[in-house]
Amino acid sequence: MAKLKTKSSAKKRFKFTATGKVKAPQAGKRHGMIKRTNAQIRKLRGTTVLSKQDAKIIKSFMPYGVRG
Repeated sequence: MAKLKTKSSAKKRFKFTATGKVKAPQAGKRHGMIKRTNAQIRKLRGTTVLSKQDAKIIKSFMPYGVRG
């Protein structure tokens, strides 16, 4: 059977943790920063772990990146 292709957009945006969870950058920091409080902006730094339902979709885009 042929190999499955990984979605190029997904491999650039998501990473897997050692336990198989999906890490993604925090949403909500592209524009409109003037409306947000400094506390909100601080909390949006770094990455977050996606919910189980969202992770299932991403794992279908990255068939060979799934661990666990």
